Amino acid sequence: MGRCVGFDLDMTLIDPRPGMVAAMEQLARESGLDLDAELFASRLGPPLDHVLRGFEAPEERIPDLVSRFREIYPGLVIPSTVVLPGARAAIDAVRDAGGTSLVVTGKYERNAALHLEAHGPEVDVLVGDLWATGKAAALKRHNAFAYVGDHVGDIRGALAAGAIAVGVTTGPCTRAELLAAGAHVVLDSLVEFPGWLAASADGARVPER
Repeated sequence: MGRCVGFDLDMTLIDPRPGMVAAMEQLARESGLDLDAELFASRLGPPLDHVLRGFEAPEERIPDLVSRFREIYPGLVIPSTVVLPGARAAIDAVRDAGGTSLVVTGKYERNAALHLEAHGPEVDVLVGDLWATGKAAALKRHNAFAYVGDHVGDIRGALAAGAIAVGVTTGPCTRAELLAAGAHVVLDSLVEFPGWLAASADGARVPER
């Protein structure tokens, strides 16, 4: 029987950065707050409320800011998003091995679904609104044997679930940072994933430290 493999979304399967900049710039204009859109897009991973606190947005305004960002998101971010190299082949490799593909993301689930509907890749299960070790609940529920992500938070989530932590260096975190967080293997991109999956067919970890 095939196994379940989990994937992060932003900067693992897709690159939404240009639209993220535009959306945050619009939120800054509307709110009158100093929100660094370029910095935000360069460090995708943490949930939006965490990001806004980092930009010192007033706590009482954060729920409305999050809601407004989610409203403007589809028109600005979805159209300019691209699928990262190797993403479709990675999902196909899981399917060809008889497995199940699972996306677990910190992104608002409805907007995450819009990305997958508009651009693919076609995955079996999507779970949104989970970050870092919080992702472990979904990974455990679906019995994921591995979780692939670009952020140290993804590595922590995989480890908390007892899954193989597979890092990719397509996001904000370096190979050294991913390994320091506990990644069992780090790939340059998902282009390398089908080969890794085939090599780990017995479920063994394949460290590249």
